[in-house]
Amino acid sequence: MSTSILELFEFDKSDIRGLIELSASVGWDYDEYEIRTVMSSGRIVGHKTTEGKIVSSAAIIPYDNNVASIGMVIVSSEYRGLGLGKEVTQKCIDFATSDTSIMLIATEKGKPLYEKMGFRIVDCVHKYLCDTYTPVTPFTYSDVTIEDFCESDFPDILHIDSAAFGGTRSKFLQNRINQSKQCLVVKDNEANIIGYGISIIGPINLVVGPIVAPDSKTAAFILDRLAFRHQGKVRIDVPSGNEEFMLFLEESGFEKVSTPPIMMINSNSMPPRNNTLFGIAAQIFG
Repeated sequence: MSTSILELFEFDKSDIRGLIELSASVGWDYDEYEIRTVMSSGRIVGHKTTEGKIVSSAAIIPYDNNVASIGMVIVSSEYRGLGLGKEVTQKCIDFATSDTSIMLIATEKGKPLYEKMGFRIVDCVHKYLCDTYTPVTPFTYSDVTIEDFCESDFPDILHIDSAAFGGTRSKFLQNRINQSKQCLVVKDNEANIIGYGISIIGPINLVVGPIVAPDSKTAAFILDRLAFRHQGKVRIDVPSGNEEFMLFLEESGFEKVSTPPIMMINSNSMPPRNNTLFGIAAQIFG
């Protein structure tokens, strides 16, 4: 297979169908809504054949404070070994400024490539799945109230998300809320917003995240409200350091299926976080 028949493009909405087909070919479950959120929050590049078939992809999501996330790095099986993965990843890096800290959550197959490109492992996430969410005990929680999101809540959500994630991500967060099945906010007894959670309906799973909360009990309460009565599979990706919350997940029917590494370039460590992030949005978004 010759690279001379391939051309590197930046994709737009007309390419969504081809990106879904590429994703499905490697067993990933990107759908139209997810790809639209990625496109409206960042940029997707990849290779096409002369016939217009998409055979590779990578996306970069830039955030507000010199932090970005790369994901959706896919190469069609019959075009592997040609350096396409490196080329699309490098193109994403080139979109960012040299002082931007770029993170990605690597697959086992992708990790050696990223290491050669200068990425270093700085942490990991814990991927949990369950077939049916069943809370151990009914939640009774008098210290807080949980409500549906309204637009006037956005500045407060953005503020607590920035401290939890380690960077402000206003454009992405607005797009994710627009995509969501549910967005819930948690308020204390003085009506201050102290946490929030989002769920997304995917083609296979109800994806829960981000979840930001002051403690694991509140995080569990948010997850319970987001997953309650959902008939089907649920997924959440949990940052390291949340052992109490992960124990709650395992008691509620979740199984840890992998622990993929978080890798970074242009930085030796994760952005400073305040230990209130209990679930990430998705691996592509860091």
